Amino acid sequence: MPRKVIQPKTLNDPRPRYSQGILNSGGKLLFVAGQTASDKDGNVVGKGDIEAQTRQVFDNLRAVLKTAGGTLDNLVMTTTYITGREYREGYNRVRSTQYKKTPPTSTLVIVSGLANPDYLIEIAGIAVI
Repeated sequence: MPRKVIQPKTLNDPRPRYSQGILNSGGKLLFVAGQTASDKDGNVVGKGDIEAQTRQVFDNLRAVLKTAGGTLDNLVMTTTYITGREYREGYNRVRSTQYKKTPPTSTLVIVSGLANPDYLIEIAGIAVI
């Protein structure tokens, strides 16, 4: 399934953080619900720690993708919600270690809160598998 990064010369190149666009042909679309820092039993992992929460969120994303036959490298778009600008650096530190190939397109939104007051981050995605 061919995957081509779209990077217009007229736009800043944000790689390796994210890609401006990804053109994909073939495969099936997988829409991944927003994943939070909850473990299998519904407990919040890493209360107050954006890096621990981000690692748990990526573990949860990976689990959904694996069950569908994919990996993080199948993600073509993510939308990330964080509850404060101060969490951006910690999130980026963890995120930068997650993708072995080209990172997906990405939108980062700062929100006043998430479903559980202990959640600092939530990530939803679209994958092509």
